[in-house]
Amino acid sequence: MISANWAGNYQYGARELASPASLEQLQELVATTPRIKALGSRHSFNDVADTEGTQVSLAGLPRELTIDESARTVRVNAGAKYGEFVEELAEAGWAIHNLASLPHISVAGAVATGTHGSGDRNGILGTAVAALEFVTANGEIARAKRGDPDFDGLVVSLGALGVVTSVTLDIEPRFDVRQDVFENLGWPQLLAHFDEVTSAAYSVSMFTNWDENGASQVWLKSRVDADVTGASGAELFGAAKATQQRHPLPGGPSEYTTEQGGVSGPWWKRLAHFKLEFTPSNGEELQTEYLVPRAHAIAAIEATRRLGPRISPHLFISEIRTMAADELWLSPSYGHDSVGIHFTWKQEAAVTALLREIDAALAPFDARPHWGKLFETDATRFDSLYPRLPEFRRLAGRLDPDGKFRNAFLDRTVFAQ
Repeated sequence: MISANWAGNYQYGARELASPASLEQLQELVATTPRIKALGSRHSFNDVADTEGTQVSLAGLPRELTIDESARTVRVNAGAKYGEFVEELAEAGWAIHNLASLPHISVAGAVATGTHGSGDRNGILGTAVAALEFVTANGEIARAKRGDPDFDGLVVSLGALGVVTSVTLDIEPRFDVRQDVFENLGWPQLLAHFDEVTSAAYSVSMFTNWDENGASQVWLKSRVDADVTGASGAELFGAAKATQQRHPLPGGPSEYTTEQGGVSGPWWKRLAHFKLEFTPSNGEELQTEYLVPRAHAIAAIEATRRLGPRISPHLFISEIRTMAADELWLSPSYGHDSVGIHFTWKQEAAVTALLREIDAALAPFDARPHWGKLFETDATRFDSLYPRLPEFRRLAGRLDPDGKFRNAFLDRTVFAQ
């Protein structure tokens, strides 16, 4: 029985953890269990995957990797971690459009919580989903594909609609990426040239601790089949190019991070921040993220800066990234391009009070919290933040009329009215 999440900050309350070895076993389990919730790689920092009943792990289901070259898709088992199939996909000549910071996360879990990578023109990971297969509340298999009614509500589902068993992802021809790190980009330059910085590469991450110095590091991940002028220079708006491999945390083990220094390599070895073979953290951390409409980016960053003296003592590092707009109902980028403001916290009690302050500071900018992180957002705000939320509730009512997949997290967020 798994008692805690990856970070160790949340203790699961489920009565048992089931690990079916076949789809048929999973169907029977779902059909006969009053309360059930799928558990992925345990990288959520809240109770989104918890239940008062049975948690079910998909790790024991058969592995699948089926490439359809004519459709330009790959079908994978939902419990697969990205790092477990990307190399094989690349060897077959293909790629997916983006990866999150960690390749250790499961496909279904990442998609269901709106997890993302970075890039002005890159949608969240869920935008690559072309089809889903899932077990419904009565134990039957359901399938849906892009263009079907309600498909955009099925992707970022928070586990409220069923247990996903396979995910079909869009693929494209494989490509190479170079990664360059620049150090010490001051706030005046970052804010004055924000759009130029975020568009300087295929994927861009800015790391800060919200002190007066600005971004301590800027990571540019550039496709070598595209323009890489932003990465090729010796400086980036006054930030100097790093001459050694870096970790986002000062003094952190650089061998854990994907290769930098402008050395080209396969997409799957560069788009994530950390290598699969290393655990990037000892787990003793907390995480929070808010995504704000791109139009409010500068104002939201400035509002967060004003809290800098309160934030910094409790922070490991913060990251600023961008995502393209999408039409997935519960996506934090639904309807508009977004900027993510991410916090990796020390495990300290003071963080809870800070979350309330950050939420209040960012609320005027329509900030949406990442579903899998810690947040203190007033539930009354969700209907205004997610205009398709009423439709999602109706969809959940049709697919799960008895609330088999409901839990405390859903009741106080999505279904709170």
